[in-house]
This record gives sequence, C-alpha cells and structure tokens, in this order.
Amino acid sequence: PLRGEDTPEELLAAVAREDGRQRDPWPERDVAVLALALCAGLRLSELLALRVASVAGRPGERRVNVAGKGGRPRVMPIEDDLDRVLADYLDSRARRFGARSVRPDSALLVDRRGEPLRRGGLQYLVESCYRRAGIGDRVPHGARLHALRHTFATRLAEDGASAAEIMRLLGHASLASSQTYIEVTAGQQRAAVRSNRTNRALAGLGWGRAVG
Repeated sequence: PLRGEDTPEELLAAVAREDGRQRDPWPERDVAVLALALCAGLRLSELLALRVASVAGRPGERRVNVAGKGGRPRVMPIEDDLDRVLADYLDSRARRFGARSVRPDSALLVDRRGEPLRRGGLQYLVESCYRRAGIGDRVPHGARLHALRHTFATRLAEDGASAAEIMRLLGHASLASSQTYIEVTAGQQRAAVRSNRTNRALAGLGWGRAVG
C-alpha cells in the first residue's frame, strides 16, 4: 500500500488543487480516478471498462457495477462523498465537451480530448498525480495504481473487515488473496506491541527461566 499514515489524504488534497504548471488541468477528473481506486478498490482494467451508467442507484444506495476480473461482475457500494466526486467530475466533463459527452453508454473515464482513457494513458495519469503530490518515493515504480487498490484493502482490514468481506469487495476468486491483508494487519499490530518499552523491561527480570 501507500507508505505513510496520511499519504492517501495528501495525494487527494494535492491533486484537487489546480496546478498552474499543467497545460490543461482537470482536477475533477484526476480526483475521480484516484477516488475510485482508493475508495472502491478498482483494478486498472475495471476502471477502463466503466461506463457512465455503471454508477447507479438511488440516493443513499449508490453503487458502481464493476466488470470484474475473470468475468466475475460485482456491485461496489459507494458512499456519498465518492458519489459527489463522481458527480462533480461528470459536471465538469459536460462543461468541457457538452451534455452528449456524458451519455449513459459512454466511457466513464476520458482523456483531455474527451476520448476513452486507455491503459497507458491511465497509468500516466496516476504517475503524474504522484509527481504533483511529491510522494513518488512512497510506492514502488510500476505499481502506482495497484498501490491505491492495495491501500483500500489494507484499510478495510485495519478497520475490522473480515477476509470474506474483503474478498467480495475486491472481487478476489478465493479467500487466500484476501487473507493476506488480514495477516499484514495482524503483523503490524504485533510490531506495535513489540515496540512497547515495558515489554523490553520484562526481559531483564529473569522470572520463569529454567534454573540450571
């Protein structure tokens, strides 16, 4: 995942600010891409497959219909904050390219010309977001987008989600993949306990040691 407790928040805040160095800034679109990965855990291929109509449901019951890996579709519930980010992005897109650009069957994510984003373009977009936020050193090169999905899963585990819940939300084929996030979190908890100085003091007491 992204290294640093507040790194996801730093990334979103930095990208939300218009950057005068950009030739054609579009923060609404960039934040929407990051938010779908960080708050819905979507893969690169899943992001590219989204249509405007993929975001559906009544207020309070909004969802993203995802064409998952291996032909396994899933429904991803989304909260009001993410729904507002997507609505702001679509509004900005309509202003740029006209109302016809947001027809239900059109690609949800587009480039600055209004054309559907492709794999290389999406990867470049995410890479540029890291650079603008100044956090490129907090995730291995080549894993920029996957790190956002990984962060989503790790935070689910930290907040108490079960392996079965993580499996359903991420579209994993088996519990084994999801269990990894639970085990990572358990390891982090053990490391935190181990760092307690009082534990080290116990080592000097000598109680309970075998007497030779």
